Amino acid sequence: MSNSIKLNFVNKSNDVNNSSIVIFQKNVADSFDDTATAWKVIRNPGYMDSHPINYSTDFQVAASDSYGNHTPTLTSNYGDAFEMTNSSSGNILQKSSNPTVNPDEVEVRNNLITGAIDANCYKDGKLLATKRGIAPAQKAIFKFTPSIYIGVVSQIVEGDIINSAIISQINTEISLFGINSADIVMTGGGPNASSEPFSFNLENVR
Repeated sequence: MSNSIKLNFVNKSNDVNNSSIVIFQKNVADSFDDTATAWKVIRNPGYMDSHPINYSTDFQVAASDSYGNHTPTLTSNYGDAFEMTNSSSGNILQKSSNPTVNPDEVEVRNNLITGAIDANCYKDGKLLATKRGIAPAQKAIFKFTPSIYIGVVSQIVEGDIINSAIISQINTEISLFGINSADIVMTGGGPNASSEPFSFNLENVR
């Protein structure tokens, strides 16, 4: 059964630049990847504006092949493994009968004879993480902790890859462990050099 956490972003900041707020998760199974995917981007929120965010505890996986074909998304649970294989109707992504070695991870395996694939994870219908250029006999591994990262950015849209330079400037991690609902309140900002930096805090936690 799918569970979700009801979050509500509230802008109480003194932002004067019509900034965008990005929310993302890190794939902790891949310690060598210092990029992330912009899962949610909140654009131009005015003072005291709110923006609902549904954080599902489930996610889906899909893959694309070297021909540009995209598979349907498949619901995933931790411990599941999926494999891209060739069938009489073409390349398909299906659940594997062999689960992952680590029950806290999800794997997408490239079982094609030729051709690299890209593996994608989705949460609430939006791209959460991607692993590109997976060669035959290789696999992508995904694992997410119940926490999100949030920060103020510019010129980023949902689904964009966030590079390490931008990630290094976003140091607010919010744990969602044990939370059913909460407000994420942004404060700080302003037109002056002496203005407080932006900060994000949980309020009305249930």
